[in-house]
Amino acid sequence: MVGVTGTFDDADADRFTEWLRRRSEPDWTAATTHRFTEELGDDALSDDAFRRYLVQDYAFVDTLASVVGYGVAQAPTMAEKRRLVVFLDALTDEEDDYFERSFDALGVPAVDRESPELTPTTLGFGDLLLAAARGGDYEETLAVLLAAEWVYHAWAARVADRSPDRFYLREWIALHANPEFDDFVGWLRAELDDRGPTLSPRRQRRVADLFRRAVAAEVAFFDAVYDG
Repeated sequence: MVGVTGTFDDADADRFTEWLRRRSEPDWTAATTHRFTEELGDDALSDDAFRRYLVQDYAFVDTLASVVGYGVAQAPTMAEKRRLVVFLDALTDEEDDYFERSFDALGVPAVDRESPELTPTTLGFGDLLLAAARGGDYEETLAVLLAAEWVYHAWAARVADRSPDRFYLREWIALHANPEFDDFVGWLRAELDDRGPTLSPRRQRRVADLFRRAVAAEVAFFDAVYDG
């Protein structure tokens, strides 16, 4: 796959994160309007499909928490560190409680909660995020975090006015369509909007490529729900 070319200075975009989003098309639209998210919002997604998704996503959250930890270490000031710590707390507390209740309702056995067999898609997505955080700096970590969280913010906003009967679908939407999550995604965007234009052309392309690859990985993650 061809990497990102050009820089933000060459782009017709007011915000660095808008440039990132545009450079990730058509995967951005594919991720935020995916069959999976539409069926979830319409209460049309099968329990088998959502069970498969939730088991993989719970394992992925462990990797995501590690990446947020890298961001805490890389953040330049205590203000940024604190903001990421607050998100990490929500990820490992409120969201963890949701997973446990949903697993109970869906009859997910202990082995699939604690040590599931991960799909190549889940493994590849996790490797991408960890490589970005370990091999880059604060901006590279922000790029993959923003891709992961902004995609969820965007699709949840699309279906936020729907209310599936099954609580585990309804609450999954609510976890990603609420003022606190809005604020966090807005903060991630503001951080990259501020820092992205100051990066060298090489790093701008690297950040854009990481963002694009993470969005494409989200599409693959949703596609895998239907692999059975």
